[in-house]
Amino acid sequence: MKRIDRIYNYIENNSKKFTKNKLLEVKGFSAQEIGEYLEILRSNVSRELNALCRDSKIIKIKNRPVLYFDRKTFEEILSIKLPDDLEEISDIMEFASSEDVVRDEEKSPFNYLIGANTSLKNQIEQAKAALLYPPNGLHTLIIGSTGVGKSLFVNIMYQYSKYIKKLPEDAPFVVFNCADYANNPQLLLSYIFGHIKGAFTGADKEKEGIVEKADGGILFLDEIHRLPPEGQEMIFYFMDTGTYNKLGETDRQRKANVLLIGATTEDPNSTLLNTFIRRIPITIVIPNFEERSLQDKLELIHYLLSKEAQRVNKTIKISSESIKALIGSTTYGNVGQLKSNIQLVCATGFLNCMNTDKCIEINLDLLPESMRNGILNFEGKIKDDSNFWGRVPSTLVVKPDGNKTFLETDAYEPPFNIYNIIEDKAFVLQEEGMSDQDIKNYITTDINVHLKQFYARFKNDAYRREGLLKIVDKDIVDFAEEIKMLAENRLSRKLSDRFIYAISLHFSALFNRIKKNTVSFSTNIELTLSSNSKEYGVAKEIHKLIEDRYNLIIPEVEIEYLALLLSSIQELSHQERVGIVVASHGTSTATSMVAVAKKLFDADNIAAVDMPLERKPSDIIDSVIEKVKQVDEGKGVLLLVDMGSLNSFGETITKKTKINIKSIDMVSTALVLEAVRKCSIFDADLNSVYSYLITDFRGYTNNMMTEGKMGEENAIITICSTGKGAAIKLKELVEAVAKNISINDNVRIIPVGLNNLNESIKQISRKNKILALVGIANPNMGIPFISIEELIDGSGENILRNIIEGKDINPVIKGENQIVLKNLCKQTLTEILTFLNPEKIYSLLDDFIKSIEKSLNVHYENPTKLRIMFHVACALERMLLNNGLVYDSSDSELNPRYLEVLRRANLIFKEALSIELTDDELYYMIDVIDVC
Repeated sequence: MKRIDRIYNYIENNSKKFTKNKLLEVKGFSAQEIGEYLEILRSNVSRELNALCRDSKIIKIKNRPVLYFDRKTFEEILSIKLPDDLEEISDIMEFASSEDVVRDEEKSPFNYLIGANTSLKNQIEQAKAALLYPPNGLHTLIIGSTGVGKSLFVNIMYQYSKYIKKLPEDAPFVVFNCADYANNPQLLLSYIFGHIKGAFTGADKEKEGIVEKADGGILFLDEIHRLPPEGQEMIFYFMDTGTYNKLGETDRQRKANVLLIGATTEDPNSTLLNTFIRRIPITIVIPNFEERSLQDKLELIHYLLSKEAQRVNKTIKISSESIKALIGSTTYGNVGQLKSNIQLVCATGFLNCMNTDKCIEINLDLLPESMRNGILNFEGKIKDDSNFWGRVPSTLVVKPDGNKTFLETDAYEPPFNIYNIIEDKAFVLQEEGMSDQDIKNYITTDINVHLKQFYARFKNDAYRREGLLKIVDKDIVDFAEEIKMLAENRLSRKLSDRFIYAISLHFSALFNRIKKNTVSFSTNIELTLSSNSKEYGVAKEIHKLIEDRYNLIIPEVEIEYLALLLSSIQELSHQERVGIVVASHGTSTATSMVAVAKKLFDADNIAAVDMPLERKPSDIIDSVIEKVKQVDEGKGVLLLVDMGSLNSFGETITKKTKINIKSIDMVSTALVLEAVRKCSIFDADLNSVYSYLITDFRGYTNNMMTEGKMGEENAIITICSTGKGAAIKLKELVEAVAKNISINDNVRIIPVGLNNLNESIKQISRKNKILALVGIANPNMGIPFISIEELIDGSGENILRNIIEGKDINPVIKGENQIVLKNLCKQTLTEILTFLNPEKIYSLLDDFIKSIEKSLNVHYENPTKLRIMFHVACALERMLLNNGLVYDSSDSELNPRYLEVLRRANLIFKEALSIELTDDELYYMIDVIDVC
């Protein structure tokens, strides 16, 4: 058959399948569509189509893209006769009857979707193309964040298929959440394809699967990224062949005609098999709320308010400021979050006019503070577009006259009527004689509880998971999630997702230590848990799984650690964080840096203050104070500023708000990101975050190469007995000092042993300029030497700094720099502590010692500080395990002043960790500081 005949047959046969409605909606076939189906180049198809138009076999319809339809069928459907010389038409509606025009104006289901002609226009065209593609449509993947409306979009695709008669009115629409059986491939197979009697224990009768239920319709696979590889393989084999077998059958003799639509919040390239993705030709990305046009946002607010007005049968009036605040406060949850916020404010407004005929009035004062602050975000985004201001009505009035919707209920519809709850509780409280104001206060709290509990599941930890994946391998996070599910099944209770974060970070650090041969296989932990407890049994099982999965020998101490973690982390445990405020000169500098952090980490504990040069200092500090109050969760606030003069804000803010403030200047995007990461992912307090950022963090680009190139370079040699072990640790201490010094040249830190020391140094000097030697023995080769003792007591640190900076090295003064002390202490704490975080505990131990020094008017040298720190750290762990020391001597001979000083310093741990050293432990501490 000639190419032109094949093309005409395709158009003729498919045109005959059209009804009048379908013709008015779809209009025809594009050259691209015909070419893909017949596997002919588009240019060749276009050439033949033009020839068919000239031969009066088909009609060309001007459109984007240009469409074609069988001429004879076109005339029959519309009951008209086209002029013989007419080859193309501009608008089909010119040839349709007035009745057809009315029918078309009823619109397709997609036309009721907010954004159909704006931000969702391209997505709708994609969806129509997927559904109309002959013969049965194209499998489709919908991508979008939580709450953007993926399920609604798929439901409307189903409605549209029926509207254009592609599916019969009673066609099935089956929804399956892939997360339900993600970790049980056999059950998944049974649920998707069904099973026969006797397929497995308990299969006492044959069962149909969802593929069979969806035959002749659409199967919607929600959270498709949770399909395990086995499940994906089952599905794509079915997509290829249209055949399947039930569990227990050997032959694939069953057939089903099913259009598959999947939805995911994840990047499909990182969560789905390539072989699976290739079988889904259409991908539709639903935009986030922030990416939608202002008109869309206003229409969404109007629609959601209409539903509330209808539900409560009252008119709702909302001010322009409240509308802006609702738009600006919608972040993580998109339209779903907007819906929950609107329900909350409508419920509060209803409470104020419950027993009157007045309408519900929503103004800025009615909104919770977290929502009110949204107006600042709104203004920050639109301040450069003056046209925006006029588009928000001064007052929006919504009457309870109903709105046509396709989905009366959806995933974001609470299973309760909040207004009935308010009325019922108000009646009961009035009967008890409670005042109107007290009733309002009580019920307002209750409204928050009901709605926050319901919507908490939508905030989801997907965003925190993304933040975690930036610092921990995906395989480790996935494994942590598997362990969580296993533990929940074994222990018959829920664990919070904090367990995933804790275990992921711990495993990541553990595996690194194992690879570097720095892990300790000894244990001296005495658990308060019995080794016969359920938690201990599950911990042993997990320990075995880790060894099998990663082919590693894992220390037995991990069993104790896991058992303690399983017993201590409860569901919905609240974790307070350090707040962050970024203040910078310029019209949008701070906002830009904060926007990057929010996008990467979905952080909600950070705020920006832009400071145009024309603003008064008094106005600026008021703005900063407002933001500090907004982000404070009880653990203090980190103030990141661009100029040193702004550091003085810290003291002023602390005096005015009683909130602890730490300030860091020279703010950069990298500094903001690292601050957010430390505050959001690690359970760190303000002091430890501050200390880390000013001493350890030097950006994400490591300019200090410790291995270096083979050319001439500066080098520092660390000397210990073997060149391994202690020399490596010494190398790390010296690196920490070098990294803290801003220099242009790279410095290599090279560990060596005492064996053939002089020859080794000569060998290194051939390709490197040796700046200094640090270690246990001076080879007396005319190179500056720093002993380990000098390095630890602080004087060596100053010498090393002077050498690297090229300054005079004669003065040997013990400086204030504590980098070596800090790093040496952290290294040792990492090895001796099991439960406490060395990063966090160091800053508290440092404050503890400073408190003692100030009270006793003494100054301890670094070795003494280390001895005190290690003793106190071990004491704190004993407190965690309820295994404190008992002082067996008489306390009457102890210095009472020392006891008073230690009790006062002890409050540091009580406030930061809710841990308090016992008097017996403090008695031992008196002995320690007395000796010092």
